[in-house]
Amino acid sequence: MSNLDGQYERLEARRAVIGDGFEIRRAVPNRHRRMVGAWCFLDHAGPVDYEPDRGLNIGPHPHIGLQTFTWMIEGEVLHRDSLGCEQLIRPGQVNLMTAGKGISHSEESPTGRAGRLHSAQLWIALPDAERHREPDFHHYPILPIIDRGGCRITVLAGAYEGEHSPAKVYTPIVGLELSTRGRAQLTLPLDAGFEHAALTLEGTPGLNGEILEPGTLLYLGPGRMSLALESSAASRTLLIGGAPFSEEILLWWNFVARTPAEMETATRDWIEGRRFGKVHGARGKPLIAPDLKGLLAKGAR
Repeated sequence: MSNLDGQYERLEARRAVIGDGFEIRRAVPNRHRRMVGAWCFLDHAGPVDYEPDRGLNIGPHPHIGLQTFTWMIEGEVLHRDSLGCEQLIRPGQVNLMTAGKGISHSEESPTGRAGRLHSAQLWIALPDAERHREPDFHHYPILPIIDRGGCRITVLAGAYEGEHSPAKVYTPIVGLELSTRGRAQLTLPLDAGFEHAALTLEGTPGLNGEILEPGTLLYLGPGRMSLALESSAASRTLLIGGAPFSEEILLWWNFVARTPAEMETATRDWIEGRRFGKVHGARGKPLIAPDLKGLLAKGAR
């Protein structure tokens, strides 16, 4: 829903299930807003407690044409990929996997004990000049932090107020976590050339006078110079932004491409065991690709 002067849009995330019945909120893509800059996917998982061996379990699956960006708030998740990388991500850390021309990976909670999970996973569409590059993976345990006006600002991606995230990205974007412990009030400068969106992860902060509960995405179009944040209690908000993406992309299943034919080729390569390598040691079974008939009949969206 847009406000009357068209300066912002409130968009409701939809609930979805990943892995072995793990429920998440999917804020992007949204039927009203497909991307925010190069950010083309945003899932919010938790916070949720789980019983032993009932946590996240996503078996090996393929990606092309994107970067997966995982921000861990509570709990631990083990990443394995077809490059042979194995990395446990903990709170306050980022895992960044660049799929490029093709990679496969798995994600799972540690086994044998109960746990708690709270995280966000985002995808970043790679521009045409970079989308066929060799795949890689990086883990970032330390990120820049700015304390201002009762708010702790973690620079997840891009640059903000003189601080630069170490995460290697290929298009102009920014990603910030805005965390308050109690009362906070501040004005956040924004790049007017970017479009932005904010998703509350915890609490009910106010953004430009809009109270946002978890599950509501606030989209802010280009041209905005600042964002006012107010909070009277603990809260956590994810703010993403970037230059409007100039290329038309197709997103289907785990792929970002430009044509349905590319999607079809990638799907057949996965089914027939080509291109994406093997993920060794994963607990879950490899994911089965959706029926190609749906892709070819309707086209990727």
